Amino acid sequence: MPSAVSEIPAAEPDLAAAHYAAKLALETDCSDVRAAFAAGKVDFVLLDARSPALFAQSHVPGAINLPHGKMTAHRMSEWARNTLFVVYCAGPHCNGADKAAFRLAKLGLRAKLMIGGMTGWADEGFAFETETIAAE
Repeated sequence: MPSAVSEIPAAEPDLAAAHYAAKLALETDCSDVRAAFAAGKVDFVLLDARSPALFAQSHVPGAINLPHGKMTAHRMSEWARNTLFVVYCAGPHCNGADKAAFRLAKLGLRAKLMIGGMTGWADEGFAFETETIAAE
């Protein structure tokens, strides 16, 4: 009798590779974002999709506050069409970053979700900023 783990066979390696490649094309994590900033290799725009009030309380260093409802074609035209946006919100219990990524994709822009959001950043032990860098 197989365990609950192996009861359903694992995917073939090619299928698994395609699945994880697609997942990584849509997501990044807090550690990779922090490493990019630390190395000075920031080839993306980090967007905090939460409210300006929550952003002012604390946010990921280097982030710009832009709630998903304000992500309009006009507002996003400030950046080049090929800009990669990394979006986050409060954490796994919040879908603001998903809404932001969806809105950006509907505008024809590239976006990745920073999985974990603020919760993930805190879980990693990374420091937050508190000064306001809000985009209006």
